[in-house]
Amino acid sequence: MQAKVKQVLSQIVEQFKSGDIPKTVAYSVFPVADVPSAKWSLLNRTFMFLAGTSDGRGFRQWKSTGRYVKKGSKAFYILVPFFKKVEDEKGEESQVLSGFGARPVFRMEDTDGDTLDYEQIELPALPLLEVAKKWDLDVKAIPGNYRYYGYYSAHRKEIALATKDESVFFHELAHAAHHKVKGKLKKGQDPFEEIVAELSAQALCRMVGKQPNDTLGNSFRYIERYAKKLNISPHAACLKVMSETEKVLNLILKGENNEA
Repeated sequence: MQAKVKQVLSQIVEQFKSGDIPKTVAYSVFPVADVPSAKWSLLNRTFMFLAGTSDGRGFRQWKSTGRYVKKGSKAFYILVPFFKKVEDEKGEESQVLSGFGARPVFRMEDTDGDTLDYEQIELPALPLLEVAKKWDLDVKAIPGNYRYYGYYSAHRKEIALATKDESVFFHELAHAAHHKVKGKLKKGQDPFEEIVAELSAQALCRMVGKQPNDTLGNSFRYIERYAKKLNISPHAACLKVMSETEKVLNLILKGENNEA
C-alpha cells in the first residue's frame, strides 16, 4: 500500500509541475439555510458552534415552526443588545444602545416536531466512511453557505459537510488523520496542514476510483491559494508536505501510524 500511495502522489505532483490541470469544477453545495441564526453576530454564531449545533432558536421561535423543546434540555446563551429611546435638544427621539443581555436559546438537536426543510438533505454513501466511524467521528450534513463546504472538529469529534462531494469528505477525513499523526493541529487554517489535507483528498479520489479530472482543478487551485501564502509554487508546496501526506494516507487506508 505504501508503494501505491507514493505512486499516486507522484502522479499528482507531476501534473502540478507540468501544468496539465483541467478547469475547476464547481462543488455541488446544499441550499443556504434560511434560519434566524444566519443573521446572528460572529460572536453569537461562535457560541452556537461551541454548543454543537448550526441552528439555535428561542423557545417561541421553535414553537412557531411546529417544533418543541424536549423536556430536560439545557439552553445555551447568546448576547442581545438593549436599546433605549432618548430625545435630543430639538425633542426628536432616537434609539441608542444601552447594553447587552443574555438570552437563552436551544439547539435544533434538542427539539422534536415538524420536519425542517434542511433536515431532508441526506449525504450519499461516502467511500471510507467506515474509517471515520472507527475513529468515533460523527459525520453529518449541515446547512451550507458559500464560504465553506465542511469542517473537522477534534473537540466535538465530528466531520460536518455542506456538500455531497466526496473530495470534501476526504479533505476533512485527512485533517482527522493528520490530527492523529501529529497529536494536535494548529489553530485556524495553517497553510501546510491545508495542503496536506487537499493533496490527501486528491490522492484518495484516485485510489477509490473517482475520475481525477473531476477534482484535480479544484485541488490545484486550493493548494495554489495556500502556497501563495508561503511564497512558493503549488508543486514546491506539495513536495514539502509529501512525507507528511504519506503518513496521513497510510493511516486512513491501512491504519498505519508511522510517526517520525
